[in-house]
Amino acid sequence: MPAAPLKLFKEHQSFPQSRNGFKVGYKLEGIDPEHPSLYCVLTSVEVQGYRLRLHFDGYPDCYDFWVNADSVDIHPVGWCEKTGHRLTPPKGYKDGEFSWPSYLKQCKSQAAPKTLFKSYNTPVTPSGFRVGMKLEAVDRKNPSLLCVATISDIVENRLLIHFDNWDHSYDYWCDASSPYIRPVGHCKELGIPLTPPPEYKDPKSFSWDAYLEKTGALAAPSRAFKLRPAHGFQPQMKLEAVDKRNPMLIRVCTIVQREENRLKLHFDGWSSLYDYWIDADSPDIHPVGWCAKTSHPLQLPTGVGDAAAIPGQGCPIPGCKGIGHVRGPRYGTHYTAVGCPYSEVNLNRESFLQDRLSGERPLPAYSTLKPRRPGTPNPTPDLQADSPQSRKSPTPTEEQFGKGSMWEMAEWLEDEAEMKPQIKKGTHTYIRLQLIKQDTDGTDCELSLEQALHESVFMTSLSPDPGHRIHLCWEQQCHLLPEVSAYSAKTVTKWTAEEVAQFVQQLPGCTEQASVFKEEQIDGVAFLLLTRNDLVKILGLKLGPALKIYNSILMFNNLEQN
Repeated sequence: MPAAPLKLFKEHQSFPQSRNGFKVGYKLEGIDPEHPSLYCVLTSVEVQGYRLRLHFDGYPDCYDFWVNADSVDIHPVGWCEKTGHRLTPPKGYKDGEFSWPSYLKQCKSQAAPKTLFKSYNTPVTPSGFRVGMKLEAVDRKNPSLLCVATISDIVENRLLIHFDNWDHSYDYWCDASSPYIRPVGHCKELGIPLTPPPEYKDPKSFSWDAYLEKTGALAAPSRAFKLRPAHGFQPQMKLEAVDKRNPMLIRVCTIVQREENRLKLHFDGWSSLYDYWIDADSPDIHPVGWCAKTSHPLQLPTGVGDAAAIPGQGCPIPGCKGIGHVRGPRYGTHYTAVGCPYSEVNLNRESFLQDRLSGERPLPAYSTLKPRRPGTPNPTPDLQADSPQSRKSPTPTEEQFGKGSMWEMAEWLEDEAEMKPQIKKGTHTYIRLQLIKQDTDGTDCELSLEQALHESVFMTSLSPDPGHRIHLCWEQQCHLLPEVSAYSAKTVTKWTAEEVAQFVQQLPGCTEQASVFKEEQIDGVAFLLLTRNDLVKILGLKLGPALKIYNSILMFNNLEQN
């Protein structure tokens, strides 16, 4: 099969002309991919080849995202102030409180040099377009729809498209020649439906003339629309593309289908279940050889390359090498289906990602999602993720969670821990672990380990009466785990997550597992509530350390009762 010709790739997709000069720790400003109208304070936390992982200052790393070093969505420190854009400060800062000089000094960080950015000059307005003008635009989350839209911002040759009276999460940036935007009257001229703003219950009642008069806006002139030529990509062509389910990776892939503006990609060696659509001008596709040229690791198809070089830990999902984790970059690898981005339980988990700003989770079963535009079909895995929330929804209730996914409730509870400092976060972490356990028990992806733990010699002494726990082999337990006898449960409940981690580190053979408890912010209260399922299936501990840690918990509780 042929490689996609180099001439088909745009400048931002092709081989870069310079090296990636970004370093870990550099501060910069950039667009939030999930909220394209917002410019945020970012830090480069990982550099790989010609790509970098960016972190939202003040937020958990699960929101980190990857961009190319020449991305037009990132800007140097001070760019927003220079161009009149509002910079969203890190979490915890009020409007007017943030200052770059003092912030850099406080963080002891360095601003990324301006020379590293592709474009940082004063914006140049595309000919004919102005902020506030109306047009018709494709809803890229539901590509079959053309909707009433407004140009809400212009930076150089790019337009920020906003759908009138819809949530800003639908917004997107495109250049002036994008095939996704059309002049007012385009739908009427071609006899195709136009989706008006949501207040128009009957689309036929919408009139552009009346709407322009009502809003006092101008229509973007037809002469301003200059469509680019159609892309030349064809099925069976090979290229390299970012894996959207595990964005740290770039894989070998084949084009299996094409549309006017999009391509359907298949990762070689993988099931077609993982195929997905991507824009033909996306910065996440590259010509064959791009990874080698930029020194970025390329994930080869299953069976190709040296198996001994696999850095993962034996993930059971076919094709997966255990690289990455469904819970974000904090975990470099995984070895269970629960943590795998490609497992059935996680395959469409992008639909449940918590909104970084609202702190609330879209819950599809409870009408908390933004209503889909009229005529919008339910999205399928190889098309688009579910639409985001339209507005801030009420706090989820226990009754609601009973009808939905345990993943949803678990993540919301973790967020609540941040918003309610009077409640120990470790306790919420434990609840979250319990809920995930309930959600995954049906698949029982580690049944053999679970059975082994349940049938271990430490469990044989247990009885239904908590007062008799470990009573029959107490001396043996104290001999095997002398570190435990110095503490009682009452003492342990006062431990911080760091103290829990320090204790775990003291246990024989548990040094490597200590960091897990600190990262999960499991304090003493949560530690005493952990079950064997939590340790093996959720925290992903190996059988030996899990046995010692779990029996330490049982011994603490027994000491308290005695």
